Amino acid sequence: MTIWETVIVAFSMFSALPMPQIEWNEKNMRYSLCAFPLIGAVIGLAGWGWVCFCAALALPAVLRGAGLCLLPVLITGGIHLDGYADTCDALASHGSVEKRQEILKDPHLGAFAAIRLGVYFVASFALWTALGEVKLLPLVCLFGLSRSLSGLALTVYPLREGSGLARSFADAADKKRVRAVLLALSCALAIVLALGGAAEVPAVAALVFWRYGRVAKQDFGGVSGDLAGWFLQKAELWMLAAWCLGQYVRNTL
Repeated sequence: MTIWETVIVAFSMFSALPMPQIEWNEKNMRYSLCAFPLIGAVIGLAGWGWVCFCAALALPAVLRGAGLCLLPVLITGGIHLDGYADTCDALASHGSVEKRQEILKDPHLGAFAAIRLGVYFVASFALWTALGEVKLLPLVCLFGLSRSLSGLALTVYPLREGSGLARSFADAADKKRVRAVLLALSCALAIVLALGGAAEVPAVAALVFWRYGRVAKQDFGGVSGDLAGWFLQKAELWMLAAWCLGQYVRNTL
């Protein structure tokens, strides 16, 4: 029962999918970060279903790309994009750590956030459209790895004071065990990606993860929920770019 409640907590927080209403407590939040990658699996499976649907009806690549671009937003409700937008605004200010933290708390959408969101969606749409062969395992592993690393970051990187729900999940977690599970899962997903024809993706994910730690510490004084969303979106976009570029490079050799 606790395992099921743990999954419900993760999906209730990080997705827009309807879930049973339960009380969040110390027990069902202890390992909820370990269930976070399951949302990535759901997104990957939904994306695979859309790819199969498009193939069955011989729909153009542009429609396939649009669906793959939008499905993650529909399933998550845009929770990570919100953090991405806020963090982009804060970084674009080039202000002090305190100034950046103030911008993260501002509920308004700034000009730089709007610009970066537009750029993000154009890039994502173009890459999904340009991607040649979309295989099930790399698709599921890509969305799973971004969430596995996002959860792992909350157990290895320092958290900023007043970082909201990110700190709540991190403080409630059994950090030693959660770290071990997510690290093992990240390695497993990286191996599957490498063996599944997307060997360049794990290396790019590792670089984005490393930069995440540097940006969080130097520019914001630690990780927060907004920064976690920024990392997840950046990781998925750069992993997708690496996957797409890798396909074209292999096809020309």
